[in-house]
Amino acid sequence: MSETRRKLTTIFCADVQDYTRLMGADEEGTLASLKRCRVSMGRLIESHGGRVVNTWGDGLIADFPSVVEAVRAAVDTQNELAGFNARRPADGRMLFRIGINLGDVIVEGDDIYGDGVNIAARLQTSAAAGGIVISSTVYDQVRNKVAVGFEFLGPLMVKNVDEGVPSYAVKIGDTRDETPSAERSGSARPQPVMAAAKAETTPAPGGRRLYGVLGVIAAALIGINLLSWQGVFWARFPVLALAVVAALAWNRDQARFNRKITLLAILALGLAGINLFTWTGQFWAIWPILGIAAVMGLRWSMRR
Repeated sequence: MSETRRKLTTIFCADVQDYTRLMGADEEGTLASLKRCRVSMGRLIESHGGRVVNTWGDGLIADFPSVVEAVRAAVDTQNELAGFNARRPADGRMLFRIGINLGDVIVEGDDIYGDGVNIAARLQTSAAAGGIVISSTVYDQVRNKVAVGFEFLGPLMVKNVDEGVPSYAVKIGDTRDETPSAERSGSARPQPVMAAAKAETTPAPGGRRLYGVLGVIAAALIGINLLSWQGVFWARFPVLALAVVAALAWNRDQARFNRKITLLAILALGLAGINLFTWTGQFWAIWPILGIAAVMGLRWSMRR
């Protein structure tokens, strides 16, 4: 049996932006490019003292005993892949997003698990294509040791982690800049931050497909109701249910707001919708909504 133990390590997580689209356009060419990029990435990870833990689909996880070497490996990886992509057409470039976190993990055999890994994966999804996002625990260790710039992105919400995880975008190719933007007055947010913020607020391809399906179903129900009109708008209830499902799906993927608080807000809006659709002259939903608002206030004050 594999021995289970814990260790403090630097987790390096990477995946390909728009991998599904690339595979749909050219499966064999995309797979060949992915293999080539992984060979380069694995070589750079090893040269910086790291170890590739696992690969799946277009993703890769590695760990490093040194935080500084993990960030250097990420910077070297993005620089080398930028040269590879410069020779490719714009719609065929293989752009990796990288997230790095320093955390305590569970080790089982050659694999690692735990919140430290989950946070690295969440940072990776928040990175711009071809970019790097690191946690504050990493930033504290490397800000005076790696010749790159950093831009504070604010806290990212991570599943099963109540508090937001402060994070920084690594400005590859920029001069060293250890001062977060929040501490500099009058400075505009540079492109890496805007790209990372866009990545946070843009729905994933799977989410967009779900919204499209729910929208089509809602339109079909309304159309059937109108074409078979008998004086009752019965489609309002299934359409409200579909809207709640879409809101829950959005809340699952979003990282801008606290998910638990947002879930309570969705519940309150759903109750208000039911009250309005079954209106008999009494706004009975005010009491459960007030209760939900009180719970939201308590959660927010505890979070703060």
